[in-house]
Amino acid sequence: MEEEIPSYTLAEAISEAKRCLKCKVPQCRTGCPIENDIPAFNNALSQGNIGEAYSIISLRSNLPAVCGRVCPHENQCEGHCVMNRMKKPIQIGRIERFVADFEADFQLTKIKKVLKTQGKVAVIGSGPAGIACAGDLVKKGYEVVVFERDSDLGGVLLYGIPEFRLPKVIVRRELARLQTLGVTFKTDVTFGKDITLESLKSEGFDAVFMGIGAGVPKKIGVPGEGASGSVDALDFLHKVREYEEGKLERRAVPIAEGDTVVVIGAGNVAMDACRSAVRMGAKHVMVCYRRTIEFMKASRAEYDGAVSDGVEFKWEHVPVAYELRGDTVCGFRSKTPDGEYVIPVTKIIAAIGSGPAEELSGIAGLSFDDGGYIQTQTEPYYGATGVEGLFAAGDVVHHPKTVVMAMREGKKAAGGIDAYYQATHNSVTE
Repeated sequence: MEEEIPSYTLAEAISEAKRCLKCKVPQCRTGCPIENDIPAFNNALSQGNIGEAYSIISLRSNLPAVCGRVCPHENQCEGHCVMNRMKKPIQIGRIERFVADFEADFQLTKIKKVLKTQGKVAVIGSGPAGIACAGDLVKKGYEVVVFERDSDLGGVLLYGIPEFRLPKVIVRRELARLQTLGVTFKTDVTFGKDITLESLKSEGFDAVFMGIGAGVPKKIGVPGEGASGSVDALDFLHKVREYEEGKLERRAVPIAEGDTVVVIGAGNVAMDACRSAVRMGAKHVMVCYRRTIEFMKASRAEYDGAVSDGVEFKWEHVPVAYELRGDTVCGFRSKTPDGEYVIPVTKIIAAIGSGPAEELSGIAGLSFDDGGYIQTQTEPYYGATGVEGLFAAGDVVHHPKTVVMAMREGKKAAGGIDAYYQATHNSVTE
């Protein structure tokens, strides 16, 4: 499946970079969660120095080809660009993507393993937070081992974002770069079953970072939910990915050709789910959201893409029940300002969010908020939990948000781990 948005040509990328005003106080950088030096890499690219542009980007980002594709740029860097006042912001995301892809295609920079001069850190989970944490730590000289419970690396990057937005080859390419830097990856390893905090400590790990995300789907809580024809959005997206890779038969994907589908929710996962349903052959796909479009959490670009795909949006539709014929979904009942209505459907996809795994509650010393998310500290060590040497960040702490927000928190936790190691190591050796 080809990417929805085509890449820039070299001429297009340089031309777009030349539009940058190189502001003395760059608001675009303020809008970037990881504070990428956008004017600097635009300036390098505008002069044809693509290798330099990539070096500038990689100082802050461990996943530039990913961020260039899936970040909500219109709300972040591009949304803060001064040119946005005239509705013509610099296309920062497409520039970042071009630079990352060009560098990878032509191997402009030689990647060298970083000498391991610091401690040993275990990272649980290979999603955005874990990868950002691992990347920053390995660059600082730590021995980093990433443990992933699935057979493939990438977490939500691999299984939660459709191929037409983020090709798997891009994710794997970015991870391979980190491996070349010295990060060790181990798959099919489940925390709490195959490894524990105690076993990791006995293996000599000085710290453990928990970046497992929040992959447990939330329930809507209406009658009929869970009947045949009920679909969880993340499970659907996961199965679509596996089908595209030849790991599943077509019939294992819960949306079939000719289905009439309602997607409940209006976040980016809902947009990915409805657009994937269209691509899997559903004849009519609707998105029902309990509020108005102004409260939609999805990025405008994703919404516009769904509209272009023919998805119908129904606002102010509060779920009341899944209508059943026998034990199978046949309709979606919702309450609107004009009364209750039933929309005839064959499948209902729930995309109202997800929460952390319940098994985390079994770790002695961890504190949780009312939603079951891990509570962490900001001082003296960012990301530290109530358990000695255990850190956490990303969706499992800050609730599901965006890829780059999880990356930001993973990077900040890496700084906390480094400070913790230096303090404990120095206190031992002095």
